[in-house]
Amino acid sequence: MIESNRRDAVDRIHSAAIHLLRRVREIDTKAMGLSPARASALSVLVFGGARSLTDLAEAERVTPATMSKLVTGLEREGLVRRYPDVNDARAIRIESTAKARRILERGRESRLDLLERLLSDATAHEIEALRVAAEAVDRGLRA
Repeated sequence: MIESNRRDAVDRIHSAAIHLLRRVREIDTKAMGLSPARASALSVLVFGGARSLTDLAEAERVTPATMSKLVTGLEREGLVRRYPDVNDARAIRIESTAKARRILERGRESRLDLLERLLSDATAHEIEALRVAAEAVDRGLRA
């Protein structure tokens, strides 16, 4: 019985996550004015720090050529800058700008506002259950 309850719970989380991600993608595009690919790459740099083009491409699971085009666009918009790697004169590092951080923070606020609206009718018990479920998912992701 516990296993079927677990399967039902993960099925419902899966379905809700898919629908939530679709809605969040719409919010992100409006709030940040970035494509999902640009927002994702920028997030890696803002929250993970500067890195090489190759490292960024690996983190985003795209080719370096694809990432190079994406970074060029972000650079044109003043969201990233390139600078020489102090440890390797041949290498270039890419870092986010303060403007990029502000855009991502605005996007995060929009997503949190959406979640608060979606959960506006939830009871205190349901909110606590969601917090506990989120902790369980986080723990699983770290394992």
